[in-house]
Formats: sequence, structure tokens, C-alpha cells
Amino acid sequence: MSDNEAKFWEPQIRLRGLTSGLALSLLQCLGLLLLVVFWCVPAVAQCDAYVAQNASNSVWVINTMTDTLVTVIPVQFSPLGVAITPNGAFAYVANTGAICDFCGAIQSPSVSVIDTTTYTVVATIPVGQYPAGVAISPNGAFAYVANFNSNSVSVIDTATNTVTASVTVGTNPLGVAISPNGAFAYVTNYTSQSVSVINTTTNAVVATVAMGSPAWSVAITPNGSFAYVTNPRSNNVSVINTATNAVVATVAVGCGPTPVAITPNGAFAYVGNSCDSTVSVIDTTTNTVVATVAVGGEPQNMAITPDGSLAYTSNVLTNNLSVISTATNTVVDTVQGAGTQPEGIAIKPRPGAVTTVCR
Repeated sequence: MSDNEAKFWEPQIRLRGLTSGLALSLLQCLGLLLLVVFWCVPAVAQCDAYVAQNASNSVWVINTMTDTLVTVIPVQFSPLGVAITPNGAFAYVANTGAICDFCGAIQSPSVSVIDTTTYTVVATIPVGQYPAGVAISPNGAFAYVANFNSNSVSVIDTATNTVTASVTVGTNPLGVAISPNGAFAYVTNYTSQSVSVINTTTNAVVATVAMGSPAWSVAITPNGSFAYVTNPRSNNVSVINTATNAVVATVAVGCGPTPVAITPNGAFAYVGNSCDSTVSVIDTTTNTVVATVAVGGEPQNMAITPDGSLAYTSNVLTNNLSVISTATNTVVDTVQGAGTQPEGIAIKPRPGAVTTVCR
């Protein structure tokens, strides 16, 4: 990032009473120390953002240090959701599949598996009709894929990259999130206006939570206590207590909220409002909006960097990404020319990245 500069306190060194040789040695050591400081960039700057390009059948990889394109990875037709395994080794991309206007062929719905070291597709997995959201279990063993037109969730064994179960949920499932302990998957059902709760041990629906409005995306707090669900038709966010699977709060946000992401410390939920091109920042302690940030046109998906310092939105109308500083809740960069209709976005540290944030 252009505005993410390494900060440090320059020590005041007293050389009084030292010989010139010793002083020189100390200065050389200081020079090496400063060199290390300058080379030590924040962990956020050493990440790759994987962005599904819905209109160009590809995934773009963007270096968040420079906000520039690293590579373009061809996938199947019309990708939407992206999720990365906890160890960062693979990205799972949901391809909706459709009639190919320019080639006349029909491409089946699938999930592309990208090796994040080589930036190549290593597997293509058939799933249900019109896969949209995808989430990976905390242990990395399974990927859960919401199939919008099949009213189901495909469960993929990531060791074999095969579908091992198909779970019937509500009508037109879109988003999916898995609890931090891996015990449950929460699935938003757009048309049936509900959230299905899947027990991941049995792969059976154990609860259905009524939203009262079409549900779009879901994110779960790091402590697993609450699930935040966006409702674009009612311009609000429902907060589900995961212990009781009951809605305990409703937070009014902007127009047409679709994506939601929660900071790693659980303090804030960031909600993209698609029809007024803003992001609402919710304090999860009080469930009130504490900031509203103007971003690019029609934010559809969102991801927060592992250190929690930046939130990225993919803006399908303006074909760019907005980069929000979570410290100031201001847009600190805009990644222009970020593909055609950028949709799903997921962020991972780059191979060999320094994990300590240097100040």
C-alpha cells in the first residue's frame, strides 16, 4: 500500500567518551538495524487478494503491498465466490456455469481449485446448479458451497476434491459461513428468507432461522457467538445468537446491503451497501453503525486483511476495488482496472511473508 509506511522510533545514541573505532562500529550496527526496519513491511502489505472476475472467467491475484496485478488465472464460466484454505495453500472458486454466448457451448457449474504457490488450477469439481458462496472449515478439511438453483449445499472433501455430501437447505441459498469451532455452517436462503444451520458432523440441517426478508451474506464473529446476515430488501443486518439460533438485533444500514465481513478481533462488522455504494461499519458491542464510508460503484463482496487493518470491497459497477483503513474508516486507495465485474474476494499472506507488523 502506498500509504502503509513502516514507522519506527529513531534511538538517540550518545557516543561521548567512546573511541572513534567503537563509534564507527556502533554506527554500522545502527545502519544495519535501520536497514532491517525499512525492509520489514507490515504483514498486510505482504498479502495476495484473490478476486473472481465474473465477466472474464478468471481470478485476478493482486499484491496488496502495491495494489498491482500479480497474475490472471483462467477458471470456468462466471466465477462468483472465493475462499482460501486456512493454511493458504489453495483457493476454492465457485463457477456458476452458463451458456457461453461466444462459443455456443454450455459449461457446467463447478468449483476450481487453485494452487496458491503456482497460481494454477489443479482440480475442477462438479457441484450443484449455480454455485455462489463458498466457505472452508477451520481445519481445512471441507469446503461448503451454496448452490443457488439447486437449493442445496455441496460438501467437498479437500483431500480428494470430491463432493462427499449434498445438503438440502432453503430456497436459493447464496452465502455460507462456518463457525470458528467448525461445528456448524450457516447458509443464507434468499427466496425463502431464512438461514439454514447445518451440523457439519452429520451434514444435516438442525435449525432454520427466519429473517423476514431475503437473506444474502453471512459472517460469524471470531468467538462464534453471533452471525451477521445482510438483508438487501429491508436495508438492514440481522444478528443471530448462535447459542439459541434466534435473531437478537436488527441493525439499519445503507441501501441494498449484500456483503459482510468481520474484523479478526470481532470488534466491527463491515457491510457493503450495493445500491448507494457505501460501507456501513457496525460496532458489534452495541450493534450500532459508527461510520459510513463511500466506496466504488455497487460493492458486492468484501474481505478484511489478516491483521485487520484494511477492508477491501469489490465494486462491480466501476470495475475496481476500494481499500478502507479500519483505523480511520476512510478509503486509502482505489485499485483501478481491477478486471471486469469483480465479485468474490479472499485475502491470504504471500508465501514467505513476514508475519510481524513493524512500527
